[in-house]
Amino acid sequence: MIRPSLTQALLFLFALVCWQQPAVSADLKVDVELVLAVDVSLSMDSYEQKMQLQGYVAAFRDPQVLRAIATGPRKRIAVIFVEWGGVEFQNIKVPWALIDGEASARKFADLLGQRRLTALPLTSISTAALFSATLFEKNGFEGTRQVIDISGDGPNNQGVIVTAARDAVVEKGITINGLPVMLRAGQAPGFFDLKNLDVYYEDCVIGGPGAFIVQVQDEKNFASAIRRKLIREISGAPPRVFHAQAPRPWNAPPRIDCQIGEKLWNEWLGYQD
Repeated sequence: MIRPSLTQALLFLFALVCWQQPAVSADLKVDVELVLAVDVSLSMDSYEQKMQLQGYVAAFRDPQVLRAIATGPRKRIAVIFVEWGGVEFQNIKVPWALIDGEASARKFADLLGQRRLTALPLTSISTAALFSATLFEKNGFEGTRQVIDISGDGPNNQGVIVTAARDAVVEKGITINGLPVMLRAGQAPGFFDLKNLDVYYEDCVIGGPGAFIVQVQDEKNFASAIRRKLIREISGAPPRVFHAQAPRPWNAPPRIDCQIGEKLWNEWLGYQD
């Protein structure tokens, strides 16, 4: 379990960020400030990680993504790439970058492509959300929208309760979108596999204005799902959930236990004993 002092320190840091003054006029105005927060916990095997990374690299080289950027009012966005695992593992792999055309987008893609695969223990979506929210402060940009894009293949199992973190971030005017990775859906579940991970992300993870998910259930669609998600986030188009279910408000009563990951983790610890 997370040490109480670490949880308190994280929440205290977020509280301080909330008291920061608005961005100064010298900040460069962009259409969206986008944090790409990518799960690299041990449940994401090397194949899934490779597919995910290749999807992001391809997306920032894709003409459709470039057109989405070019059609915005300011014709530029700011992006940062973060990897996360448990409460102690949030790493900035590519720092804030301005993308305002093909050259800058390709440079960002090249930096992503040079990244080595990482494997970090545990899964703290809540810490990833709180950490990502602090990255908007004093980053040199002022976006019309601030968006955190969280991808992952399992539920929160460490740190503060995921809904508490979500609500704290959303209260600051930040939107959280989700990319649930469900390549193993329908297979025999293990301790940390969740068949209806898409429902968990909808009801427990995403939130804020225009929040949506794009699920990945087929490896062949991994890259196209990432591209589709980025285009929607960049353009600020009306939300849509990309599966058969009708979209529901992010703050509707949950259809799933939002602490299921913590319960699975405790069950696993008991099994190990």
